[in-house]
Amino acid sequence: MNLITTTELRTRTSELIEALLSGESIDLIHRSKVLGEIKPKKYQAKTFTKETIERLALLTKKMNLPKLTDKQIEVRYRKHLMEKYGKGLS
Repeated sequence: MNLITTTELRTRTSELIEALLSGESIDLIHRSKVLGEIKPKKYQAKTFTKETIERLALLTKKMNLPKLTDKQIEVRYRKHLMEKYGKGLS
């Protein structure tokens, strides 16, 4: 799939997504003219360096978060869900 029309954008979306995931770029055609190119976005994962980890640790220390057990976290989470959604939640 190297070309796609504006009408086919609606009808062949799944094929377009598959092509983008496989790294292909596709030309977009509207009224027999090439309007542009649809290409996959290049993903760059953020790397954690020693400096960023230290900064993150410093921020969490400044936040002064309480140390909670798993049971306490579960109780707080359940309470929040009950307040937000009511008793219909199981």
